[in-house]
Amino acid sequence: MTDVKRIGFLLERTTRIAKLSFSRAFAALKLDITPEQWILIDHLSENGEMSQKELGDNTFKNAPTISRIIDNLVKKGLVSRVAGVKDRRKTSISLTAQGIKLVYDSKKDIENLRNHSWENLSEHDYQDFVRILDQIFNNFSKQC
Repeated sequence: MTDVKRIGFLLERTTRIAKLSFSRAFAALKLDITPEQWILIDHLSENGEMSQKELGDNTFKNAPTISRIIDNLVKKGLVSRVAGVKDRRKTSISLTAQGIKLVYDSKKDIENLRNHSWENLSEHDYQDFVRILDQIFNNFSKQC
């Protein structure tokens, strides 16, 4: 059987260097955001307005984490949070004009960074990578 002791280490190592690379890219672009904030901004850009709970579920962030990230994005003027008419506890999150501009201005640079991460890898490598990560995710999801 394959020695799987290092899986957690390899995943963490790769995640950390990817976040560091994105943080440096954001700094070079003079964007005052973190990789975690970008995930929400990007998701809203791709999917439009949604509830805070939906955004948290779709980006795998728990309630306290999603609330903190959104608070910071609201302070920066990148997203808006609007309480629901029928239920004020259900809030709707959307990009502001400033958030839309940030996405528009930085999308090409972010796409270049994403493409850089796949240099020297094939489409087949990518498909295998996604399949493997999805299977690991599903294996752990069965326990939760």
